[in-house]
Amino acid sequence: MAFWANALGYQAAWLAAVCSAARGQAWLGMLACVGFIAWQWRASRQRAADTRVLLAALACGLIVDGACAASGLLRYASPAPALPAPPWIVLLWGAFALTLNHSLAWFARRPWSATAFAGVGGPLAYLGAARGFGAVDFPDPAWPALAVLAAAWACALPVLLRIAVTPWPGAATHSTRS
Repeated sequence: MAFWANALGYQAAWLAAVCSAARGQAWLGMLACVGFIAWQWRASRQRAADTRVLLAALACGLIVDGACAASGLLRYASPAPALPAPPWIVLLWGAFALTLNHSLAWFARRPWSATAFAGVGGPLAYLGAARGFGAVDFPDPAWPALAVLAAAWACALPVLLRIAVTPWPGAATHSTRS
């Protein structure tokens, strides 16, 4: 049940974020993302790992989407305030992070599958947000932006998965022995 709650909860947050951003009400999607993050973090049995990957994913969102915005590869609906990326897309990265130790945890043991999935799925999510909802816009031709997104996500997901499963240096480790 937790697997499906996590997977479907993230999809609901994604939908809320892109729909509300496209309508100029990004704050609604931001609330959905924050709600999903808080719900998953509160229910988590691995809060330290979730916190690590959440912080790393927020940084990835700022870097990847900030670079795409600054370079003109993407234009975002509801772009203000830019941090350099719009807060709604950065929070969406954060919500995604809370799937990595949960519904997408199986990717941690399959880094090549994660790379392929991210290289295809990342750009398709942006394309869906653009064509289905108008939350982002690609300049003509769209392929350079899609290629950059494919490369960025293919690199980011395996790194985020590694961060999700690797304790911080000096962190206490707990073992459960019977």
